[in-house]
Amino acid sequence: MSATPQSGDLKNRILFTIFILCIYRLGTFVPLPGIDPEQLQLMMEGNQKGLLGMFNVFAGGAVSRMAIFALGIMPYISSSIIVQLLTGVSDYFKNLKSQGEIGRKKISQLTRYGTVLLATVQGYGLSVGLESSANLVSNPGVFFKISTVTSIVAGTIFLMWLGEQITQRGIGNGISLIIFSGIVAEIPRALVTTFELGRTGAISTFMIIALFILLILTIMFIVFMERALRKILINYPKRQMGNKIYGGDSSHLPLKINQAGVIPAIFASALLLLPVTFSNFNLSGNETFLNIASYFSQGQPLYMILYASGIIFFTFFYTSIVLFHL
Repeated sequence: MSATPQSGDLKNRILFTIFILCIYRLGTFVPLPGIDPEQLQLMMEGNQKGLLGMFNVFAGGAVSRMAIFALGIMPYISSSIIVQLLTGVSDYFKNLKSQGEIGRKKISQLTRYGTVLLATVQGYGLSVGLESSANLVSNPGVFFKISTVTSIVAGTIFLMWLGEQITQRGIGNGISLIIFSGIVAEIPRALVTTFELGRTGAISTFMIIALFILLILTIMFIVFMERALRKILINYPKRQMGNKIYGGDSSHLPLKINQAGVIPAIFASALLLLPVTFSNFNLSGNETFLNIASYFSQGQPLYMILYASGIIFFTFFYTSIVLFHL
């Protein structure tokens, strides 16, 4: 039996998506020029709990190799969130949104401009941080800053373009697939490490099985909360026209329980990890600053209190903007 045109188109879309994701994975292994890989490995071992460690998870290990995709798609996500919030508080963006397709194209263009701006700022900050680490950069100076910022911005723009190509010619949302592929890229290494610990007797077989069961239950709970809805009952009044009565029906308004998603957790984590990251970069030799930064380490009581408070605040802020001002 010959394949139908629909199945052939689906096959081409799947192959195109896989091809683009392979290009993305190859890009995570292209390093920035002028960086000592051995010193980089030592620095990353001390920053696993810092801001770089969080970025490394979303970038699929590109930060640990300091590749051209080190920032990943995070500048585009941040720009999209900012533009989305502005559509709820700015009359200019509200007017753009009400203009239909023309307005959406203009908003997309502004989002891309914001991505370039954020990538430039973050790339410059990354170059300064790399130079502040001893013996990490071979030839520090203006040329290293320019080459690093140029490579980082070009990599971010190219990654954004790859995501748009997947959305247009592939399957699903390209940006989401790039984030997903970056996160799951580290799963094989984690599995190998876990099984190696089990083989050497560091972790019992029962503990490994319990970890997998807990992982499955956690994923199920996350999916359940993400899909959960609260149905607000809506009753329509009855109308009498002559001898007939119309209306009186009831319906419901579905509202997601988790309107903000993971955005509050990302914002709160990024803010709380900044002091630890600055101290690891040796940007401050002040002992008082280092002592204060130690209280913001993961697991500390102050960190847990501020983290929970930050999630509550950003959840309320984001939900109020999206739900009540759109």
